[in-house]
Amino acid sequence: MYLADAVRLRTSPRADARVLAALQIVAGSLLVAALAQIAIPLPWTPVPITGQTLGVLLAGAALGAKRGGAALLLYLAEGAAGLPFFAGGAGGPHVFLGPTGGYLVGFPVAAVAVGALAERGWDRRFASTAAAMTVGTAILFVTGAAWLGVFVGYEHALAMGVAPFLPGAAIKIGVAAAAMPLAWRWVGKRPA
Repeated sequence: MYLADAVRLRTSPRADARVLAALQIVAGSLLVAALAQIAIPLPWTPVPITGQTLGVLLAGAALGAKRGGAALLLYLAEGAAGLPFFAGGAGGPHVFLGPTGGYLVGFPVAAVAVGALAERGWDRRFASTAAAMTVGTAILFVTGAAWLGVFVGYEHALAMGVAPFLPGAAIKIGVAAAAMPLAWRWVGKRPA
């Protein structure tokens, strides 16, 4: 069981599960879109620091593999359709062809991986949540740096697309690793 399902069972056990699932998927996509607006450009790389990756990790953990993946696919569709949902308010299909396109493509993959681990209970304790979030972050770095290498050369892809983001990734992993177990405790204390 994943967090959003546990919340549904505790708060609205009779609600239509399909409607709630659709709302959760939309909410997940909007969370990532909102966090994408936190974008800090770095002068030495075309990849900005953003809050998107935190949203990807949290959506995957909270929604599980299927819904988390669906939320990120919806997010990508919203951005590709031209909504200003990508980093710093960008939108349109051309963003996928730019230097950050590999990170975007990795979003649903990372959400599915984190969601699958969360469904196995990895989101209940700090250490295991941190491990799950590290897996998701590694997926984002691999897909992002692989595509970024097309633009800056593979010899520079790690220096421009991974190394500058490691401290921020550690902070995001720590935030998510603290938030998920706290959320589970909150759900457990709510009256049924």
